[in-house]
Amino acid sequence: MRRTQARQLTANVLLILGGSLFAALMAQIAIPLPFTPVPITGQTLAVLLVGASLGSRRGALSIAAYVLEGALGLPVFAGGAAGISRLQGPTGGYLIGFIAAAFITGWLAERGWDRRPLSTALAMLAGNAVIYLFGLPWLALFLGGFLGPKGAIALGLLPFIPGDLLKLALATLLLPSTWWIVQNIHKD
Repeated sequence: MRRTQARQLTANVLLILGGSLFAALMAQIAIPLPFTPVPITGQTLAVLLVGASLGSRRGALSIAAYVLEGALGLPVFAGGAAGISRLQGPTGGYLIGFIAAAFITGWLAERGWDRRPLSTALAMLAGNAVIYLFGLPWLALFLGGFLGPKGAIALGLLPFIPGDLLKLALATLLLPSTWWIVQNIHKD
């Protein structure tokens, strides 16, 4: 392997692991809500920012590494939780959805959606919607026949919209700073 290829591989690994670490740190910002098993966390901000700044493949790999770390027992999930049981529990769909959301947000960013604040926010909104496409049906399974899909929307979506919009706006504002980090780590 040539030196340039080795440096590029090292840079990619550092970016992927750095994104995973960022997601783990943001997950520690967790506010449990007494009426739902889904906490308010900083994970969404991390997922959208990692996807937009690293692109579809590296962003998805970064968040997949984060989910794998948690599944293997590292205390990286919301509030320091860990273990495969988190993926099997009521928030498991959201965790898996994070991977797809990072991919979609990164894919849109690779197509120029990250060049203006409005289109960046729309790309991140699409990524956020993907999280719910995975999370809400999974949550509905846990709520059972009594609450079902309507309960999932009431307990897993509606209370989170204001915070998600705030996190989306913050991620949009932070994106130019992350480009600098990515460019400086990925220099040849």
